[in-house]
Amino acid sequence: MATPLTAARLVAALKAEGCAVREVTGWRTNNRNHKGPWGPVHGVMIHHTVTGSGTDVVGLIFHGHSALPGPLATGCITKDGVVHLTGNGRANHAGGGDRDVLDAVIGESYGTYPPPTHEHDGSAGAVDGNARFYGWECENRGDGKDPWPPAQYLAMVKATVAICRAHGWGHKSAIGHLEWSDWKVDPRGFDMAGFRRDVADALALPAGRWEGEDPMPQYVNLGVAGEYQLAPGAWDSVEFTAEWTDETGQHATGGSVFARGPARFSGTVSLHIDGLPAGAVVQARMSEYEGDELRTDHPIHEIAGTGGGSFVVVPVTKRLATGRSMRVRLLNQAAVPVTVVSAVLTALVWKET
Repeated sequence: MATPLTAARLVAALKAEGCAVREVTGWRTNNRNHKGPWGPVHGVMIHHTVTGSGTDVVGLIFHGHSALPGPLATGCITKDGVVHLTGNGRANHAGGGDRDVLDAVIGESYGTYPPPTHEHDGSAGAVDGNARFYGWECENRGDGKDPWPPAQYLAMVKATVAICRAHGWGHKSAIGHLEWSDWKVDPRGFDMAGFRRDVADALALPAGRWEGEDPMPQYVNLGVAGEYQLAPGAWDSVEFTAEWTDETGQHATGGSVFARGPARFSGTVSLHIDGLPAGAVVQARMSEYEGDELRTDHPIHEIAGTGGGSFVVVPVTKRLATGRSMRVRLLNQAAVPVTVVSAVLTALVWKET
């Protein structure tokens, strides 16, 4: 239970958590306070917008529509992770809900989930949620299939944490609309218990320190479908013509690029070369490109000839900036052609935004 934050305090709290904030023109006086009280406030409610591409989603949340005037929330969090502030005060987002849920949020007295809701807007026992909850409308189709990009989800957690920290609330002051009204299903696509765990983790750290867990990496396993000749005297990119796994979806069969930025990756390339005379060398290195232009060569690893088959495992570990791509290149320094019998790349790739 608390007095609502002023507009200035809300902006400061959001920025302290590291949120990218856009103040929509007129948001500080955009509210529904003339329709009823705003406060005391008890928590933060999460919604999805049920909008697709081509919708002016921020304008919709600010202005509302013919059946429901705006603002429709305190703010709209778009897929790029920007928090667009759309209302300062009472907003048409929560509607009626269950008194038992409100009491559980006020006392932060529930377990993993609040008690089941048995009320909705207009039902006999409903209480007014618009007076008691801040609301974040989060851009998503709400079909359970539309993804929640990491940047957006991080912003949703941070924006919720900003309000909770400013009021001295814990993570159980954050609920989904579906936990308030038995008519609602939002937000779809993630579980509110997990969301609250992330809010708790962020609140346990100083403001602005939480960045979420490292996302699961994607697996890439590429190779050459058959042996080929490597002529002496020139750097040559390995063409990955065999593709066993390519979860990043960014390698074209028969292409030499195995990772594109922005990303981090870590793995190895295992090389088997025949016909390399004893004492002769084949060099291997990662090379960074921008389009088709070579930008940076990375340290060289050498494969020494043994008179028989020659083998080496080359580490591939790097962070790539946006617009950059990585290839593996070989240089045959022997006086005769050699045979690349196999080249197998195995790597984990963490895509960045």
